[in-house]
Amino acid sequence: MQNLTLTWQSAGGAAAGLYAGAYVASRVRKPGLSALLREAGTLLALFALWQLVGHLSVMSADHALDRADWIHHTEQVIGLPDEASWQAAVTPYPVLVRLANYYYAVMHFAVMLGVLLWVFVRHRERYAWVRNTVVITTAVCLLVQFIPVAPPRMLPGSGFVDVAAQYGQSVYGGAVGGVVVADQLSAMPSVHVAWCVLAAVAVIRVSRSSLRWAVVLHPVLTVAVVVVTANHFWADGVVAVAILLLAYAVLALAARRRGRVSVGTETRPRTADERLEQVG
Repeated sequence: MQNLTLTWQSAGGAAAGLYAGAYVASRVRKPGLSALLREAGTLLALFALWQLVGHLSVMSADHALDRADWIHHTEQVIGLPDEASWQAAVTPYPVLVRLANYYYAVMHFAVMLGVLLWVFVRHRERYAWVRNTVVITTAVCLLVQFIPVAPPRMLPGSGFVDVAAQYGQSVYGGAVGGVVVADQLSAMPSVHVAWCVLAAVAVIRVSRSSLRWAVVLHPVLTVAVVVVTANHFWADGVVAVAILLLAYAVLALAARRRGRVSVGTETRPRTADERLEQVG
């Protein structure tokens, strides 16, 4: 039996099906089911867009390696630590390398989906804020990724090693688990870094537990992992966090504008017709 590959076409079609199911559920007065299907459709549509961007960037990848070289050189000029030296410090320890490869491949989606599900079920009033942040941040990252940039592991001449391929744990070059086709030339910016910081901020802002600060370990580990596996440069993460901050600023501005409109609507003088209606 052939593996089912979740392409951008099939993901988009599934998202449309979920939206249709959400509409039907709303018509038969199942608001909970409708909301769940709608949110699942939104996330799947975002995934389809990610797959599409990866497909298009691979088709126009003429200078992806040159851009990666330029990023690496620029980082060295401004004095950032060389990612290759960080990787070299870990490669003598196979267990650490395997764990890093596993964390990179699995925790990116698992933690983000877990946080979204937790907020949706337990803190529904905050879900829109978290979901909108995910959508805006990911969409902007994907727009930037239309310009293909190779990851550090594709620059062996600069001292990098593709440790995931070396240990047979690569998520690239084929379908992941027979389902997801991952792109190799979307290194800038790092959605891994954007999502891990976003997930940590969401938990800290939404939860009231004193243990919520433990979630900070996730972005710390993710940043370390994307570097030692040579999947991203420091600059990829910096740009990703800048985009996340932009998303927060956009949402804060939108909330402020809604607040002003709401206040203006509540405090405006009533018209003569409205006063007559109230008397009637």
